[in-house]
Amino acid sequence: MDTPSRCIIGEEALMGKSERRQFTQEFKKNAVNLVLEKGVPVRRVARDLDIHPNLVHQWRRMYMTEGDSAFVGTGNLRPEDADFKRLQKELEEVKEERDILKKALGVFSKRSW
Repeated sequence: MDTPSRCIIGEEALMGKSERRQFTQEFKKNAVNLVLEKGVPVRRVARDLDIHPNLVHQWRRMYMTEGDSAFVGTGNLRPEDADFKRLQKELEEVKEERDILKKALGVFSKRSW
């Protein structure tokens, strides 16, 4: 006998086929805005948006510490992190150039003219 009352979501979770939901920067900011500016309780916001309350708490903490640079998205860097990464890359290039010049100096100084 078929059991039409099977929970498909539960089966997906057991079979490992469920996917993580991704939320846009605007969605996260709106959720945080409801809590911080409108005074709506976190549990109500989470229930209305069908997300876990801990997620709203996490987003609120991120927004409180990082401000508008919070929620940059997957694979994107905050402006200060992008500058840091650029400077690291530039430093590596300068070190490589320095090492090449050191080797060249060693080679040319050993030659007898």
